[in-house]
Amino acid sequence: MGNRTMDNRTTSEKKMGILAVEKRRYPRYTAEFPLDYARIEDKGTYGGMVANMSEGGLLVYLPQRMEIGAVLKIEILYVQGLEFSTIKAVAKVAWSDLGAKESYGEHRYGLQFLHIEEQDFARLLNLLKEIGT
Repeated sequence: MGNRTMDNRTTSEKKMGILAVEKRRYPRYTAEFPLDYARIEDKGTYGGMVANMSEGGLLVYLPQRMEIGAVLKIEILYVQGLEFSTIKAVAKVAWSDLGAKESYGEHRYGLQFLHIEEQDFARLLNLLKEIGT
């Protein structure tokens, strides 16, 4: 009987873990791409790194501290075939994890797309499809 109770807990824990993963609206794909960004109200452009991406947003490492809700113009740089390409969008900082790599001068943020042109969204979908295979 002791085993059965333990097995039930394990099954419940597994189910809870699966549910947590399935809560995401869009699947995330691990990717490493350089990113240029600027605050909407700022003229300075800075560089960061994309760590993963989905149809809804990005996980990025940026050298600057950002507040949740900050709106950024972003440009993802990547190579497709033999050509450089970009995906431009407007995104907001949805969450932050300032302790992640702060010792390296990088801060981890979740960005949520606010606006992306149709052609850039098509490029994003193609890139996600390519990464996913």
